[in-house]
Amino acid sequence: MTINRVTVVGAGVMGRGIAYVSALSGYQTELVDVSEEQLQDAYEHTKQTAAKGIKRGKVTEEEAEQLLERLHTSLDLASSAASADLVIEAVPEKSDLKQKVLETADQHAPDHTILASNTSTISPTELGSYTKRPEKVVAMHFFNPVHVMKLVEIIRGLETSDETVEMVRQTAEKMGKETVEVNEFPGFVTSRISALVGNEAFHMLQEGVASAEDIDKAIKLGLNYPMGPLELGDLVGLDARLNNLNYLYETLGEKYRPAPLLEKYVKAGRLGRKTGRGVYDYSNENELIKK
Repeated sequence: MTINRVTVVGAGVMGRGIAYVSALSGYQTELVDVSEEQLQDAYEHTKQTAAKGIKRGKVTEEEAEQLLERLHTSLDLASSAASADLVIEAVPEKSDLKQKVLETADQHAPDHTILASNTSTISPTELGSYTKRPEKVVAMHFFNPVHVMKLVEIIRGLETSDETVEMVRQTAEKMGKETVEVNEFPGFVTSRISALVGNEAFHMLQEGVASAEDIDKAIKLGLNYPMGPLELGDLVGLDARLNNLNYLYETLGEKYRPAPLLEKYVKAGRLGRKTGRGVYDYSNENELIKK
């Protein structure tokens, strides 16, 4: 089996990033979403990312042109899945939503098609149970920003075949990524650690241990993290961070109970960069102002 056509479901931050690296690496790629506005925004963001890549010498003008020729958008998952060799689901971290996407893809995709989920916490065994091809269902966890971060976690479910894992590994490597294979357990490796660090940062902010800026600065300079945990939460979305923590709290226990301040921010609609305000205010991108 050869993977030539990739469908990415969900045109949010992660989906558009996965579609970018997929098209850049040579795959005919279709980005699917229920919102035409979201798709248009994702396509414009892709052009901007490619332009920045040209300026930095990471992408040639020819590669950028070919990338945009390979990248298409669609509102119709059924039609897109019907011609895909690999479907990568990158919708929000909610089991019922992922179930709907995987059931639709499974119904319309050819028998050979692999169904991968960009989940950061949910069991690939559970995801595979939503389909009639659990041996071809796998977790393929990318990291944000996708075009920069090198890692992809590969997590097999109970029924996932060796062939599926190997095909996904080869695909990730063609996208310029390094891979690790992780045994199935809630949160895998990176999400468990990241959730703990991010949640503890919110507890410290809530307790007045230090300002948001100084918490992030301490973690970056003292522990050599490339980005502070509060900055990272704003980047991935505080709602996504809360969803992950709630799942880990339900499956792994008390140490993952979400910080009350994080829950308060999400209730207030302060979700991070995508809403213009989270821990930080992004109304002026040139001057982050803590509110």
